[in-house]
Amino acid sequence: MNHTEHDPNDPYAIHVDEYLPHPPARVWRALTDPDLMARWLMPNDFKLAIGHAFTFHAHPIPQAGFGGVGHGTVLDFVEEKMLRISWCAAPEDPSDLESTVTFTLEPEGTGTRLFLVHDGFAPDSPYQMVSHRFMGSGWPGVLAGITTAIDEAFA
Repeated sequence: MNHTEHDPNDPYAIHVDEYLPHPPARVWRALTDPDLMARWLMPNDFKLAIGHAFTFHAHPIPQAGFGGVGHGTVLDFVEEKMLRISWCAAPEDPSDLESTVTFTLEPEGTGTRLFLVHDGFAPDSPYQMVSHRFMGSGWPGVLAGITTAIDEAFA
C-alpha cells in the first residue's frame, strides 16, 4: 500500500474520535506547529509542506522495535481540515513500520471533533503488533494532550 491513502477496510487500523474544546484553527495549529507538536506529541522538525521529511524523538521502546527516532513525511493536507503523514520506523529499527496517520478536523459547536486513523500495521510482524497495542492505547491520551498544549499556548 502506498502512503497516500488509507485502507478503510484495514482491520488493524487504529481509529480515535476525540472532541477538543477549541476551534479548528487552534487545533490545526497544534497539529502543524513544531513547538506546539512537541508539547503534546514529541520533539520534531515538522514543517507543513507536502513532501517534507521530518523526525520525532522519544524514549526508545525496545519491545516495540522503536529505537527512539521516528520518521515521517507530510503526504497531504487541506488547511484546517486534514493532515496525512507517514509514520515510519528508523531503518535500523527491527519493527520496519511503514504506516500512515490521518488527522481530520470537523467543527462541532464551539470546538472541534478530531478523528485519527493510523493504519499500515503488518499483522505478521510481532514488533508492529506490539507497536499497534502501544499506539492503540496511547493515541487517545496523546490527542487529549492537545487541549493542554492549546490552553498553555493561548492563555
